[in-house]
Amino acid sequence: MSSIPLGFFIAHMSGADFFGLVVSVLVIIYLFYALIRGDKL
Repeated sequence: MSSIPLGFFIAHMSGADFFGLVVSVLVIIYLFYALIRGDKL
């Protein structure tokens, strides 16, 4: 695990960074879900 506490990391992130992180996670989940279902993007 990282030596930097998660709370410290989040507290020092800007709103844009947090939003970008959330969007990236959602996109990865969507692509993974589509891959599991075998759908063509």
